[in-house]
Amino acid sequence: MSFGQRLVAAVDRFGPLCAGIDPHPGLIAEWGLTDDADGLARFCAAAVEALAGHVAVVKPQAAFFERHGSRGIAVLERTLADLAGTGTLSLLDVKRGDIGSTMDGYADAYPGVGAAGAADAITVSPYLGFGSLEPAFRAAEEAGRGVFVLARTSNPEGGSVQLATEPASAEGRTVAQAIVDGAAGRNGGASPLGGVGVVVGATHDHGLRLGALNGAVLAPGLGAQGATPRDVAERFAGLSGLVLPAASRSILRAGPAVADLRSAAEAQRDELAAALTALR
Repeated sequence: MSFGQRLVAAVDRFGPLCAGIDPHPGLIAEWGLTDDADGLARFCAAAVEALAGHVAVVKPQAAFFERHGSRGIAVLERTLADLAGTGTLSLLDVKRGDIGSTMDGYADAYPGVGAAGAADAITVSPYLGFGSLEPAFRAAEEAGRGVFVLARTSNPEGGSVQLATEPASAEGRTVAQAIVDGAAGRNGGASPLGGVGVVVGATHDHGLRLGALNGAVLAPGLGAQGATPRDVAERFAGLSGLVLPAASRSILRAGPAVADLRSAAEAQRDELAAALTALR
C-alpha cells in the first residue's frame, strides 16, 4: 500500500489526531523519571502503550532522543519498531534538508528501503530549494513512505522567509505557497492521497491555497500552543486532502499513567473529529 492509502485507512479507523512524543527534560521530570536514556525508554514505552492502536499517527521528535547520544537513538529506533504493525503510523520529526550526496545520505537513513531510522513518514526542510529534496521523495515513494515538507510553520521567525515573495513570480507567490504547489505537483492525481504532505501551523491564519494539494497537512499547535479544534477546522476548510492536527504537551502532561495518557489523547481526538465534521 502507498503511504496515502495507509494514512487514509489510519484516519478512518482512529480519527485525525497526530500525537507527539516530545520527551523534553521538563516532562521527564514531571513524570518522576531520570533525564537519561533509561528514563527516556520508560517515557516512550508508556507513550507507545497509551497511543498505539488508539490514534492515527504518533510523531516522535528526534531532537529529544539525539540529546542522549547513541543510547537515545537506540530508544528512538525501538520506539519506531514498537509502533510498527499497530495500525498507528509513525511520523519522525527530523526536519532534514540538504543538497546532493548529503541529501542522498539522509534519504538512505530515514525514508529509504531498509533505513535504520525507518518511520512511516518524516519531516523535511525545503529551504535549500524544493528540488533539493528529490532524493527523499524518490526514496519515500519506493519504500511506500511519506514526506512532510515545512511550508508555513507556527514560529513567528518563520514568516521572514516563508512569506517572502518569489523573485520570479509575477503574481506575487510566497515561498510558502511555492512549497505547497511543489507538493501538489508531486502528488498529482494519486488516489486517495499523494505521499508528499506539508507542515502548516494551526496557531494562525496561514493564507495558503490548499485546494490542489491532494495530500496531508501536518498542523502543529493544537492544545498547549493555543489552537483549538474549531481553529483547525476553520483554517483548513479548503484543503484537498486531510489535516493531521498535532498535539504533544496537552496529552503528555496527563502522564505517566498509561490510562490517563490514553484518555487525554482520546478526548482530544474525539473533540477534533466533532469539530471537523461540524464544518463539512
